[in-house]
Amino acid sequence: MTDLIKLSAAELGGLLANGAVSSVEVTRAHLDHIAAVDTDLHAFLHVAADAALATADRVDARRAAGEQLGLLAGVPIAIKDVLATRDMPSTAGSKILEGWIPPYDATVVKRLRDAHLIPLGKTNMDEFAMGSSTEHSAYGPTRNPWDQERIPGGSGGGSAAAVAAFEAPLALGSDTGGSIRQPAAVTGSVGVKPTYGGVSRYGAIALASSLDQVGPVSRTVYDAALLHDVIGGHDPLDSTSLTDPWPSMAAAARAGLADGALTGLRIGVVKELNGEGFQAGVKQRFTETLALLAAAGAEISEVSAPNFEYSVAAYYLILPAEASSNLARFDSVRFGLRENPTDGPVTIERVMAATRDAGFGPEVKRRIILGTYALSTGYYDAYYGSAQKVRTLIQRDFDAAFEKVDLLVSPSAPTTAFKFGEKLADPMAMYLNDITTIPANLAGIPGMSLPMGLAPEDGLPVGLQVMAPAKQDARLYTFGAAVEQLLEAHWGHTLLSRAPALAPVEMFASEEGVI
Repeated sequence: MTDLIKLSAAELGGLLANGAVSSVEVTRAHLDHIAAVDTDLHAFLHVAADAALATADRVDARRAAGEQLGLLAGVPIAIKDVLATRDMPSTAGSKILEGWIPPYDATVVKRLRDAHLIPLGKTNMDEFAMGSSTEHSAYGPTRNPWDQERIPGGSGGGSAAAVAAFEAPLALGSDTGGSIRQPAAVTGSVGVKPTYGGVSRYGAIALASSLDQVGPVSRTVYDAALLHDVIGGHDPLDSTSLTDPWPSMAAAARAGLADGALTGLRIGVVKELNGEGFQAGVKQRFTETLALLAAAGAEISEVSAPNFEYSVAAYYLILPAEASSNLARFDSVRFGLRENPTDGPVTIERVMAATRDAGFGPEVKRRIILGTYALSTGYYDAYYGSAQKVRTLIQRDFDAAFEKVDLLVSPSAPTTAFKFGEKLADPMAMYLNDITTIPANLAGIPGMSLPMGLAPEDGLPVGLQVMAPAKQDARLYTFGAAVEQLLEAHWGHTLLSRAPALAPVEMFASEEGVI
């Protein structure tokens, strides 16, 4: 079991294709590991063990019958609970959707099934993807496999933790302001936010429609590329889906393994994303990585993006405004929770108020109030309208930078994983944790986080963020695979091979209750 769960998705796919193992064996190995460690880790909200084994058995039967299947056929995958699944609960980490099973699959989930991957279950997340730590899940937090007293990032901490803890070789996440890349950074995994519109959002429970993007989570760049190829491409069910033809991301990743892949590549270091407030160990590993890139032939230069200074402020006006609109659908009438008022007449307005009060957590309520205020009469232009103007300036900063360089790099997060409770009482401190990842969402460009070592002061993972121009996702994979190979050759091992063995921890109390 240990050998199987430690293999990459590509390695598992190869063994499945040549008959060395069966999908049932691989799936059972991962389910057994989930049963052994997830009581403490809490990466999953729902595990579909019987359905997963039944699906794996059907894949094995297809192979036995001589059917030619894709490389990832029979490989297990975890799915962030923000994505609709017709056979599993889809709660978005909220009590207001507890137990809700959609009548359809999200497009990306359907594409997984069509490619014969094996859904293991749904992973934990901050409620409606609002948060940077997974502490805002209505079902309790997920723990970081590197240190179970620390957060696994957010909002997709469950997907990142599941991959880093070898509960699944692959996972799906969603990234609104860094919710794939930041968890990947603090768990030592790989996470990719595709170009906006490059992967369908149909069936993703919406937070902020102009920012949300579904993407892959994995342990290697090549695995992420293989998954990207499965889920990407035009979807007529998504009005924002791009119709452009896309190259193979897996082929792009393989190209990055060739000798000289980094030679002459122009890399821009974003001045505004590597300064005050960044942990010393994060800056140290970033500097060391830049030196390795330069030694491998890359051309490193500093790039200034002055309007990035305003990205967090703009984001936290645009996101709450769109969230306020999107979450209005949870009205106690059409689906989900329904609570009647405890006193007074039962009217639709009072039922709606009672339901939203009981079903939404404090962070969701905070952002709905902020967004409603920003969109209110007399304040729209001053707040939401101004934030959209800043967004345009940030997009122009990216355009100007990409005229000078091929890719932009920065740390994926300003710090390593922080301890539970450290930032719950200070929402602004929590929001600033996404300072490096937010600009890419505002501009709609693709971004990737991959491991670049352990911070010396705490031994926790540090992530390298790389960003490319819109629609140039393949460029990320070529660079990412080259950097991954370079770093692992320098270290002499993979980063996750240094992760501590999982061990149970004692439950401890916080101001919010027992964690």
